[in-house]
Parts: sequence; structure tokens; C-alpha cells
Amino acid sequence: MASYKHLFSRALAAAPGRLHFAAHSHHLWPDVTLDAQIQAWTDGVTLADRKWDKVFGEVYPAAQKNVAEELGLPDPATIAFSPNTHELLIRLFSAFEREAGRPLRVLSTDGEFHSFRRQGARWAEAGGIELTRVACEPWDDFDERFLQAARGGEWDVIFLSHVFFKSGRVFSRVEELAALSKPNGPWVVLDGYHSFRAIPVDLSAVAERVFFLGGGYKYAMAGEGAGFLHAPAGVALRPEVTGWFAEFGELQAPRPGGVGYTTDANRFLGGTFDSTGIYRLNAVFDMHRQAGLTTADVSAKVDALSRRLVDAIVAGKAGHLSEAEILNPFDNKPRARFIAFRHPEAQAWKKRLMEHDVVTDVRDDVLRIGIGLYHDEDDVDRLCEALQRLL
Repeated sequence: MASYKHLFSRALAAAPGRLHFAAHSHHLWPDVTLDAQIQAWTDGVTLADRKWDKVFGEVYPAAQKNVAEELGLPDPATIAFSPNTHELLIRLFSAFEREAGRPLRVLSTDGEFHSFRRQGARWAEAGGIELTRVACEPWDDFDERFLQAARGGEWDVIFLSHVFFKSGRVFSRVEELAALSKPNGPWVVLDGYHSFRAIPVDLSAVAERVFFLGGGYKYAMAGEGAGFLHAPAGVALRPEVTGWFAEFGELQAPRPGGVGYTTDANRFLGGTFDSTGIYRLNAVFDMHRQAGLTTADVSAKVDALSRRLVDAIVAGKAGHLSEAEILNPFDNKPRARFIAFRHPEAQAWKKRLMEHDVVTDVRDDVLRIGIGLYHDEDDVDRLCEALQRLL
């Protein structure tokens, strides 16, 4: 199995004794991201006021193209960037036009990531939305139950994770859900943060029917500051929450004297932002191309190492972790690029491991172990030894 540790030499040297198995959470940054960070700073001081000419003339379009190609989207102009996906979520929901005082009818799940979980709960509390949640468990029939709920109600927005952040389960019937989408509602919105660059994603068949949120923080290896939204053309044209960058470009003003918006996805832009995250995102895409790596290649390497870990756990070579329930087993179904272990002691296990510089993470009673491109067989074996000793 090929090793790619040399691509992460700075991050690995920064803490040589650390066992970092949270690649699904805070992925270690490859060396090229430091070079990209320095380039962004250099452009800022050398170009000064003209920096934005380069950002919007070269850096931003390159990032749009990278994301569009990764997702099989036909038009890079449907991609808008923001410092985080929460900002884009707010702007997207603000674009739904309805009668004054009527709350948005939203269908979602009880397994969404915190950005939507908290915001959705607060909107519901304030009366801005009527939120219906489909229970994720039991998982065996979740996809069918969610589709039945989507078909059976008059929804304005249908929002769910493509890959669920806690369990690692994948919603596999995107095309059927997308078929319900209409410009005036329902809008289908996929949270793709745990699928983007984690598993191969092809949205070519549904590009005109779904919104897709993702970013650079996790599997894209680029860190913070590069959240993005794919927004189909002709839908959600006038976000109420808007910033001055959304008026750069070809404007359209549907009402005389009204606020103008660009005709592409940049209608979702806000105000001034730090562009360094986008520099880093492009650098990682370039690194993958130079190394001849695709998302499928990285997933195959991670899957092989994950199977090695699970085999050791089943064989009793990883302490009490063998007592945990694996929520996303290897069962020939699409799965996230982490392993989710449910056990009452998950919180205590994570704390004990962290005290010994073994980095995992925990969500409620689920311990998550994420393997990345910077791991090899030896790292997995060292992790098993630590688990055997500490748990």
C-alpha cells in the first residue's frame, strides 16, 4: 500500500508522538496548504487593493471549477463560497418567498449536524419554520421512511444529510428525492460535508434539482474558511440576507428600483471574507492531481486500513472496543470515511485516549475513529496497541 506521509511532513513532525485518528473531524493539513497560506498573504501585500482582482479573476473561479468537477456539476458558476456553510444556510432559507407571516414547512431528520440542528430548532422556537423530523433509527428502512414523508407532505424545504455525521450512514436515494424538487418548493437541500471528498459523489443527474452544501474543513483537507453551496440556476434568486459582494457581476432586478443580484450562484455571497481558505482548497486539489489521486483512490486506501482496524477489534486486539456496536459496518453499502462505535463508555473512552495523545472524537454515546491519507498499516497497529492498553 502506497504511503503518502511525505505530503503531510509538517503536520506529522509537529507532534511526532501523536496518534491522530480524527481525519473525519479536523483533518491534518498537507504541506501545500502552508505554501497556499503564504501565497495568499504575499498576494495581499504585493497586490494590495488589486488583490481582489486576482481572487475573483483566478483563485475563486479555480475553486468553483475544482468543486464542480468533483461533484459532476456541469456549470462551475452554480458554486458560491462563504467562510462556513452556516452563513450559506441562512441566506438560502431567506430566499424562499412566501406569504407574510407564514412559517416555512421544513422536513428534516433527528440526525443533522449542529449547524442545522441548532438553527432549525431556534427558527421553530421563534415560529419562522414548522419543523418535522424523521427519526434516523432504525437505519435499515430510513431511506424509505424519509422518502415516504417527503412524498406525503406539502413541504417548502426538504433538508437532510447526504452522509450522517454521527453514524456514518449514507442516504442512497438522492435521485428519487430530487424528483420531488420544484422551483417554488419543495427545495431539496443536501448537507454534503461528510460526503464531499469522502466518497465519490456525482450530482450530474440532479444538478438542476438539488442544493448541496459542503466545505474544505474535513475530507477536502483544506481547513476552515471554504464553505460552499451548489445552487441550481433559476431557483432562490433573491436571498433576503445578502451582502455587497452579491451585486458584483451581471445584475438582475426583478422589481423596478429593487435590489439587484447576480444571475449566478454569487447571489449568495455576503460581505468581505478571508480568501485564504480558498487558496488552500485549490492547493489540495492540485496536490491530488499531481499525486494522481482521486477521491475514490483515497477512499480505497482508507477502507483497507479501516478493515484492518475492524478485524483487529473483532479479534479482541483493541481492548473493550470489541464490545461496541459498529453503526456503519462494511456491508457493501456506501459508508462514511470513519467508523462509528456506539457504547455507553464512549465519552470516557475518548477522554482517556486524548489524555494519552490518541485523538479520536465522540458524539453522545458514539466514538468515531477517522482514518486519512496520512495513515499507514503501522499507524493502525499502533492505534490497536493503544486501545488494548487504555480501554
